[in-house]
Amino acid sequence: MVATIDITTADGIVRGSMGRRVSRWRSIPYAASPVGKLRFRAPQPVQPWRGVRDATEFGFAAMQHRSGARIGPRRQQPTGEDCLTLNITKPNAPSATPRPVMVFIHGGGYVIGTSALGLYSGARLAVLGDVIVVSINYRLGAFGYVNFGEFSTPTQQFDSNLGLRDQVAALEWVQRNIAEFGGDPGNVTIFGESAGAHAVLALFATPASAGLFHRGISQSPPADWGPTQADAKVFARRCLDKLGVTADDAADPLITARPNDIRRAADRAVSEVLRDQPGLFPIAPEVDGDFLPRSPIEAFREGTAHRVPLIIGTNQDEATLFIRFDDTLPTTPDRMRWILRQSGDDAESRVTAAYPGFPDPRVAVRMGGDFTFWRPSVAVMEAHSRYAPTYAYRFDFAPRAVQLAGFGATHALDLIPVFGVTATPIGRALTAAGGSRGFRSVTRQFQDNWLSFARTGEPLPSWPAYTEDQRATMIIDSPPRVLHDPDKPKRLAWQGIHLPALV
Repeated sequence: MVATIDITTADGIVRGSMGRRVSRWRSIPYAASPVGKLRFRAPQPVQPWRGVRDATEFGFAAMQHRSGARIGPRRQQPTGEDCLTLNITKPNAPSATPRPVMVFIHGGGYVIGTSALGLYSGARLAVLGDVIVVSINYRLGAFGYVNFGEFSTPTQQFDSNLGLRDQVAALEWVQRNIAEFGGDPGNVTIFGESAGAHAVLALFATPASAGLFHRGISQSPPADWGPTQADAKVFARRCLDKLGVTADDAADPLITARPNDIRRAADRAVSEVLRDQPGLFPIAPEVDGDFLPRSPIEAFREGTAHRVPLIIGTNQDEATLFIRFDDTLPTTPDRMRWILRQSGDDAESRVTAAYPGFPDPRVAVRMGGDFTFWRPSVAVMEAHSRYAPTYAYRFDFAPRAVQLAGFGATHALDLIPVFGVTATPIGRALTAAGGSRGFRSVTRQFQDNWLSFARTGEPLPSWPAYTEDQRATMIIDSPPRVLHDPDKPKRLAWQGIHLPALV
């Protein structure tokens, strides 16, 4: 029989499961279920419950294609709109003081993903670092990032930036309740990868999140994603068209349509944009002038982003994953030429000169990864370093099997050492052809620095802060090293290059 443990939250008692080293609570609601009239509305407070709520099993993942909610080789989490929940992992060992809290935001391009993935449980981080690990769900796709506000009526309001609002609501829940789990609400680190890394930056730029976290870690963010208000209106109308709904009478159908019909309509609209305008991803937090007044990069440049410490970095071979499994990035010569021609007459010649061998397809893949992830991350590094401690990294290590497969240090590979699962079956599979010692080394580097940062706001002393004059960058590799202004010619070539507009 599994041992259980009860905790009293502000909304009621939740019952978790107690293992040998950690205790876990799964799918605790942090906001009301966004169904019926609450669909496309800002998250509302949880209705308190009586008695004990079971939190030993996962509930729903956010609405998405079912393949995106895969949580095991043959296991898929059910999806549904009733998804505004979070999970908590805490060490069983006693602690004399409140523990630091690390809140993880999953990636998936804002259209897929779930906090129920075993990788995200954070058990190894929790035990090694004596921290509380929280992972959250938030609304995805049309339900989280399409603004139907233009079609509001006197009796049915639609709000913007729902996924971002969900993340703020989850952080508010942490502030109200994490002390009951032994966590310190005054020491909260948010961290995320890919779209989750972009969410970290968006939260830095969101006024409503002030004081809800105290430092952030952004792993491979597509940092300049985010439609303008004009782009968001165009895309919302495209979604309506795919749904077969007219703009003149959209409110009722948006509430009554089947969730999967809305999801499929938005998926088709996204595919159309990616086909016609490579590099532009319309499902992301919108610069709505209200909840998100400025784009994250603008907020960092202006100094209006929250002035708290930030770790930010990318992987050396970001785009190799996408050309195999998810053809959404501008990773072909033609796509890159199209993007560069939107940025001025000399952009194409300037950037291609920094990538010898272009238009070789392999060079285009590197260029597309740098354009999507590294280029805008550098803009955040240099801007935030003017106002708050900033630490830059690049992850270069890949086990031999991963190299032989042609991936290198690809997108999302860093999640395995961050969460310390190199000794699990997936970690052993990746090092079957060698490299286990190096993988263990980079795991220690990630975890020691991430946990030091969560405790103190600084990584280990061997990692210098990033400044615009030195541009110190930690190269996470075996062995690690610090480089100053790595790939400077490429950095200079990308200056002034931007995402194209939808309209």
